[in-house]
Amino acid sequence: MESTADGGLRGRLEATFWERHANPWSAGTRILVYPVFMYAIYKRDAKLFAATLAFIAVNPVLFPRPERTDNYLSRIVLAEREWLDEGEGTMGLDYPNVLNVLNVPVTFYAFASAIRRNPVGTAVGTLGVMVIKLWWTDAIIRKTGVTGEGPERLTTAESSLAE
Repeated sequence: MESTADGGLRGRLEATFWERHANPWSAGTRILVYPVFMYAIYKRDAKLFAATLAFIAVNPVLFPRPERTDNYLSRIVLAEREWLDEGEGTMGLDYPNVLNVLNVPVTFYAFASAIRRNPVGTAVGTLGVMVIKLWWTDAIIRKTGVTGEGPERLTTAESSLAE
């Protein structure tokens, strides 16, 4: 994985953030934490809610830099980084960003259903949010063409950074 063009502290911190977040455990648990978050709201479980928020906050740096990123979950993160670095943003009426715009009312529906303790609405809304988000990430993977790196590419990149 290449670092950002900014060699300063901010650039190094951003590079570390994205490199660690590209760990498939980070991306995978980040996806799966949303149903837990909605369950905490639905059940009015303050401890689970707080723990879920804490996990969401530390998740991108909780896991180590992966040995390889040529897997789907890592490619989601790498594509998002490239998409944002290209200035594409995440919201807009163009495809695929329109998916995130469409996800706003679905998210509100999921939250409202959880607050009202509507189990079907909570489940449908939560599933809807996840499907639309994964649809967006899949679209940006295709648009950016990100393939990830196997161990041989990472070793080459690390040795060039050491020089």
